This record gives sequence, structure tokens and C-alpha cells, in this order.
Amino acid sequence: QVQLVESGGGLVQAGGSLRLSCAASGRIFSINAMGWYRQAPGKQRELVALITSGGDTNYAHSAKGRFTISRDNAKNTVYLQMNSLKPEDTAVYYCNAAVAITSRSRYLEVWGQGTLVTVSS
Repeated sequence: QVQLVESGGGLVQAGGSLRLSCAASGRIFSINAMGWYRQAPGKQRELVALITSGGDTNYAHSAKGRFTISRDNAKNTVYLQMNSLKPEDTAVYYCNAAVAITSRSRYLEVWGQGTLVTVSS
């Protein structure tokens, strides 16, 4: 069983910053890509940022220049530094990881429980 546990969400004023963390634990052999998604009320879940095991990154247009994704492979942890936050960034942020539990298993997608980010105007 693999778990992803997010932390770092909260209430912040527009223009402020937050840093989200997501730690993977359990039976883990290897983690491929890790990412952050978000879902605002009444909207579909969308990709915010993605990082491969080698450190290549990909950002949604709305996140470019304001958010930075990083990871610590030794700690099986991914981070999302969010700066210049806007009210439209308000959402539940979910961590996602592609995890293999043995050397011969496929990578399976695992989701965290989500952490709420609220940006006030």
C-alpha cells in the first residue's frame, strides 16, 4: 500500500505565497513522474505542474512564472512553491505519483487526499 500525504495548504491573501509538500510512503520501489493537480468548486480537476524522476518539469499556462515544482527523490517528496497567488488559484490541490512497488511491477497512479488552498482578495 502506497500513500501520498499532502501538507501546506491554507488561507493566504492575494499576492502571498504558500509551499505545498507531498510525501509518499509505504511499499515503494520506484517513483516516476510526480505532479500537482487542482480542482476548484464546480470545475474539473486540472494539471498544475509535473516533474519527472530526472527533474524535467511541465507547467500549466496559469502556473508558469509563479509556481515552481521540485522533488527530493531520497525522501520521495514533491513540493510546489506558489508565489504571487491569485483568488483564482483557490482550489483543492492534489498530489499525484506514478509508483512501482517492485522491480517487475507496472507504474500505478496514486493520489493524495488533497489540501485546500484559499486565496482571498
